[in-house]
Amino acid sequence: MDMPDAHDDSPLSEVQARIAKACKIARREAGAVSLIAISKTHGPEAITPLIEEGQRIFGENRVQEAADKWPALKEAHPDIELHMVGQLQSNKAGDAVELFDCIHSLDRPSLVKALAKAMDKADKRMPCFVQVDVGEEPQKGGCPVGDLPALLETARAADIPLAGLMCVPPSGIEPAPFFALLGKLADDNGFDQLSMGLSMGMSGDFETAIMLGATHVRVGSALFGARG
Repeated sequence: MDMPDAHDDSPLSEVQARIAKACKIARREAGAVSLIAISKTHGPEAITPLIEEGQRIFGENRVQEAADKWPALKEAHPDIELHMVGQLQSNKAGDAVELFDCIHSLDRPSLVKALAKAMDKADKRMPCFVQVDVGEEPQKGGCPVGDLPALLETARAADIPLAGLMCVPPSGIEPAPFFALLGKLADDNGFDQLSMGLSMGMSGDFETAIMLGATHVRVGSALFGARG
């Protein structure tokens, strides 16, 4: 008889099983969705167990917090990918390019300019998702829907690799229409099916996001518990 895996009942294995189930229902390959473990506010003592279970993609909201804890973790585990998922100030672009492997919050021409300059200086090109303000909530960041074509053109002209689009739907409202809108915007703006990355879905709605084409889900509390 096979022995049960020591991690069968862990939060990570539970989230992975939910992702696999949602992919199966949506008739998508299980490997079509990348899980980003959102480790903001959590220290190495909470992150390390997930690394030991095999999780390799993590997300942070703040540059300074990431700088305080991730260099040592990445040195110990060089295959880790670190994604910036929070709003990014233009004056932090250089630090972000140095620290992160992907950015999910490109949302304005000034940030395109700052990131392009930082990437040139570092001789490093890193993929970026353009964050779209699908719920018309400027306080969350994100490019207004009407400005998206121009911003994408600006980013492409600056030789910034575009991974796709990202959104954070309004809280307390059914998210499905917003996820569907993001998919339509990606389709309408020149992302073909093979390169159409959709960063959408969090702990409370990632299965819905997967049904509607998410390629990257950003899960925090379902893995780490509620933030203190």
